[in-house]
Amino acid sequence: MSAMSIWLIIGTLLCFSELIFPTAFVELMMGLSAFIVALLSGAIGKLWLQVVVWLLISVLLIFLSQRFLPKPRRRAKFQDAVTGETISEIIPGKAGRVLYEGNSWRAKCDDEKLHIPAHEPVYVVRREGTTLIVMPQDVLNR
Repeated sequence: MSAMSIWLIIGTLLCFSELIFPTAFVELMMGLSAFIVALLSGAIGKLWLQVVVWLLISVLLIFLSQRFLPKPRRRAKFQDAVTGETISEIIPGKAGRVLYEGNSWRAKCDDEKLHIPAHEPVYVVRREGTTLIVMPQDVLNR
């Protein structure tokens, strides 16, 4: 079996394994570099030199793919919509209901001395389990 055939088989296996086990294009870049080495295998006679060229091209392609391909953005659940509206009043020290992202949530006021009436816009400060901690917008805008 020729060196070109071996590099083509290695490249094919690496490219297909990227489909099965996604690795942020690392296996794909290594497979593509194996295809490049398969083309160069006639000019590069020694196997150890082919392996070195394959490693160098792989590192270069992986670096370029990580640098120039857009990175996936992680989105926090509570980062986009930080405002809500009370459905029921929130009595000091007690919980009420808030409409947040189209769903009704249990909510408490961050300041346990404040009373928030129903249909009042609020800021979502944080989440504790399934309870949102909120502050009325008018208090924070003063």
